[in-house]
Amino acid sequence: MNTYYATNLLVYAGVDIIACLALNMQFGVSGIVNFSFIVFQAVGAYTAAVLSLPPDSANGGFQIYFGGYQLPFPIPWIGGAAAGGLLSIPVGLVVLRRLRSDYQAIALLVLSIITNAVITNARPLLNGAAGLALVPPPFSDQIDPNTETYQFLYVGLTAICVVIVFVLVNRIVESPYGRTLRAMRERELAAMAIGKNPVQLKMTVFIVGGVIAGLSGAILVGFIQLWAPSVWLYPETIILFAAVIVGGRGNNIGAILGALLVPVGFEEVTRFIPTTIGPPGLIPALQWVAIGLLIIGFLWFRPEGVRPEPRHVFEGAAVREETG
Repeated sequence: MNTYYATNLLVYAGVDIIACLALNMQFGVSGIVNFSFIVFQAVGAYTAAVLSLPPDSANGGFQIYFGGYQLPFPIPWIGGAAAGGLLSIPVGLVVLRRLRSDYQAIALLVLSIITNAVITNARPLLNGAAGLALVPPPFSDQIDPNTETYQFLYVGLTAICVVIVFVLVNRIVESPYGRTLRAMRERELAAMAIGKNPVQLKMTVFIVGGVIAGLSGAILVGFIQLWAPSVWLYPETIILFAAVIVGGRGNNIGAILGALLVPVGFEEVTRFIPTTIGPPGLIPALQWVAIGLLIIGFLWFRPEGVRPEPRHVFEGAAVREETG
């Protein structure tokens, strides 16, 4: 295994883990079916790109974009995370306040499709389907990005972000606030009856998830050094949902396992399939079929996933059950 392949695999795994942790907090713990998750990743990636790039008049002016501030690291990553959180505020206010959970899922899916269509066809705004190229990676003015040293540096930066996100999400999920989110997920009316505000709870976790999604997009765009609408399609969200379901809904360790098994695992397994088999495009199509079958299989035979959500039983409840 060469260095470039290993570091590429580790960075993608880190990005997928961060994304799955955020989606697990929204979907697994809170019950928000966020089918537009990839949009918040894309916004974070775009923001990080334009904060890193020079003005669009540079390099012959072959691409059009807002900004071009050429800011140093870590400002682009922070800006990407902030952009994901800011976008989640108007989206959450429109979708989460008035609609039931099933309609929320449909509305968020439609948002993802519309967003991609607008970006692809609005070249004067976001450079259209061509996207953005030549995005400067972090510290590229100090270290050559093509060296092994830089590759391991990027892996280290990604790992630090993974740890920070895991600690943050774990603190939320394991706190009394996290138990309130689970109560809202299971019985929203019961949560309202004890004085909890479901809209406020959903908005908070939706914004936090948007921030983490924006950060994951910023990390990815700095590594691959380009941004294109074709990379941020709604089926990518389905892969993340599959990872959360397979790993174990509501379990942060399960979300990490799911990220390693589904997005990373499926991508790596297909590398060993000969490209001469079948017509062009057969292997990617079979990959989607396999992911669909995997979701159906786990929902049917093991809906709790590889690592089920832990159930906390308090001593008082156990004593009452024994004496009841």
